[in-house]
Amino acid sequence: MAKQKKQPQGSIALNKKALHDYFIEQKFEAGLALAGWEVKSLRAGKAQLVDSYVLLKDGEAWLMGSHITPLTTASTHVIADPTRTRKLLLHKRELDRLIGAVQQKGYTCVALSLYWKKHLIKCEIALAKGKKEFDKRHTEKERDSDREIQRAMRTKGKGE
Repeated sequence: MAKQKKQPQGSIALNKKALHDYFIEQKFEAGLALAGWEVKSLRAGKAQLVDSYVLLKDGEAWLMGSHITPLTTASTHVIADPTRTRKLLLHKRELDRLIGAVQQKGYTCVALSLYWKKHLIKCEIALAKGKKEFDKRHTEKERDSDREIQRAMRTKGKGE
């Protein structure tokens, strides 16, 4: 009998810029239609989601702007396009909810992360609303004050 391989766990790529630029309203888990060389590159952790977004067109969802760097050893016989458009696999009711919300004013759909779920690669996408500049400053102030409180709590416990 064949020996079972250990499946990789955890996150492949995060889009921290999306958390900074948007208020996250609702999250969805989507599958990805990938080529073989892309899966090998993702196993090696060669992915970026910095400027990626989700395009909703003709009742389908497409991941645009994500970058998966091809491995030189894996894609010798295929002409690899690192920024190609990849199809997101969602249920019909999830697609309908996303399309309905994006047609409202101010909503957009962004990719938050790529991660492993057992042997499958999933993309976490979110329905988001854009932040204004003062919202971003307010978020940074909250984060700084939380950090100061945590630091004070840590030093208070050690001083006694």
